[in-house]
Amino acid sequence: MPYRRPPAVQARLDARRDQVLEAAVRLLSREGYAGCSVAAIAAEAGISTGSVYQSFSGKSELAAALFRTLVAREVEAVTAAADRPGTAAQRVAAAVETFASRALQAPRRAFALLAEPADQAVDTERLVFRRAFRDVFARQVAAGVAQRELPPQVPELTAAALVGAIAEALVGPLADGDAAPGEVVPGLITFTLRALGGHDAADA
Repeated sequence: MPYRRPPAVQARLDARRDQVLEAAVRLLSREGYAGCSVAAIAAEAGISTGSVYQSFSGKSELAAALFRTLVAREVEAVTAAADRPGTAAQRVAAAVETFASRALQAPRRAFALLAEPADQAVDTERLVFRRAFRDVFARQVAAGVAQRELPPQVPELTAAALVGAIAEALVGPLADGDAAPGEVVPGLITFTLRALGGHDAADA
């Protein structure tokens, strides 16, 4: 019969894991993946390196868990934006605005999530990350096509193209540190509406 930890022990281990992840989030937001060694994360959390290894088998597992933690928050925010009232084009535009605005408000963290060289486990998670955002957009595009708000198109293809283009457009400003939300976000919204076959931002 498999060993099961007592609930109190499991609760302490879960709390320690959350503590490590939150410390890693803070560190990543300041220094990117380059500054997220196990020793640095342990110091940020105020625990020993050995305690980190009680929650994670190694740096790869920790890096992947950190990525998933942050991306889950972004997907939640973008999904909420896409569920607002409005036409399909307006809902997709709202999702794009939320995605881009949040990235530009935390450029170091966003660059780490989108493009910073990192562990192979993170590169694998990035594919999952893009699919998650693609699915959010695709649902709204499909609804728009079904309701004849948008011209006929393949929702998954359009959504994947939007996610790829928007991520690529953000990488430069995020890496250079000269991101100007007032210029970048409206431009991305206009691009999105045109790509969907809708109207420009001024007419939406």
